[in-house]
Amino acid sequence: MRRSNVPDIALIVLAQSSQALVIGGVALFLPLIRGDLGLSFTQAGAIDAASVLVYACMQIPSGLLADRFGPRKLFMTGLLGVNLLALTFSLLHSYGLMVANQALSGFFRSLVFAPGMLLIAALFRPERRATALGLFIAGGFSSNIFLNLLGPLLEPTLGWRGLFAAFSAIGLVVLGLYWLRTRDRPLPPRPPHVPLREALRVLREKAMWALALIQYVRLAVVYGVNVWLPTFIVDERGYSLQTAGAVVAMSAALTAPSNFIGGYLSDRVNRPLAVIGGALVVLAATTLLLPRVHSIGLLLAVIAVNAVTMQLYFGPLFAVPVEMFGARSAGLVSGFGNFFANLGGFTFVYVLGAIKDATGSFQSGFTALSGACLVSLAATVYLRRLRSRRGRAR
Repeated sequence: MRRSNVPDIALIVLAQSSQALVIGGVALFLPLIRGDLGLSFTQAGAIDAASVLVYACMQIPSGLLADRFGPRKLFMTGLLGVNLLALTFSLLHSYGLMVANQALSGFFRSLVFAPGMLLIAALFRPERRATALGLFIAGGFSSNIFLNLLGPLLEPTLGWRGLFAAFSAIGLVVLGLYWLRTRDRPLPPRPPHVPLREALRVLREKAMWALALIQYVRLAVVYGVNVWLPTFIVDERGYSLQTAGAVVAMSAALTAPSNFIGGYLSDRVNRPLAVIGGALVVLAATTLLLPRVHSIGLLLAVIAVNAVTMQLYFGPLFAVPVEMFGARSAGLVSGFGNFFANLGGFTFVYVLGAIKDATGSFQSGFTALSGACLVSLAATVYLRRLRSRRGRAR
């Protein structure tokens, strides 16, 4: 990484942070949105799930478009759409329109993720790819720190609708700064274009399907815990929204650096699958414990450990397929993995709400998440064998 790249890196990370405010805002204020519209837990979960489902379905098309046409225009188009829809969300009073708004927001968010990862990876040396990708996603979790600390304090004055309008304004300012800095710059060089049929051959590889399973569980845990954690703290543990916001802010503060640390550690020791497997073991234990501890001290400890490991393996998980299948298909393999990741997020955001309605508790839902982590660990062991065979074949 050259010093001249630092402003570009900072703006890309800030852009990721600004659009992440919308996702975090829906989760944090879900108890208030549910109360305003008189929604069940299942209906409330569907607001987030609609965004995640569309976002998931767009991951492979977004990656292919980024490989074919370059990431910068897609990145800016996605940011513009997400932030305008955040402003619109603040004006809606119809449940159906809110679901539709978030579904459309998922479409535009998909144009930010894969292109943004390509943009930031191009600013680092190839051997620092996992570090770059960890830094990219850390921005989203960093913004959640401020959101969950300041959001509950500002909500009585601005209301959750006013805060969504503020999220939109912040995002549009960051987008404007990025456009001003890059508008006269020539497009960065791209790897030679791979014909669609040849590119899609990668998806026949067993390793890609093992990665898909690990990715599915990754965001199942991230979304399942983060979307429902404020509701869990308020409705099942009886604490205030301010307390829930402080706990989620603590969680985000621990998750944000772990994205970067996990990528750096993976690059440093060159053992990405060890980082992935270790994180999954810890996640299986903490998600199992989360609904079973009741003292505030133990609850905070479990949430803290879960938060540290939740995204520790993000950078390694996205770096492995690029290492195995080459940079020419980076957009496709990243999009493919993130499609399954968001499919997992969609499934568990919706299922945890439905389980809460059916049983009155989140315990069965978090137990299912713990089991999914163990299945993902088995997929990681299998992927290690495939990666070793591929290395020997070369």
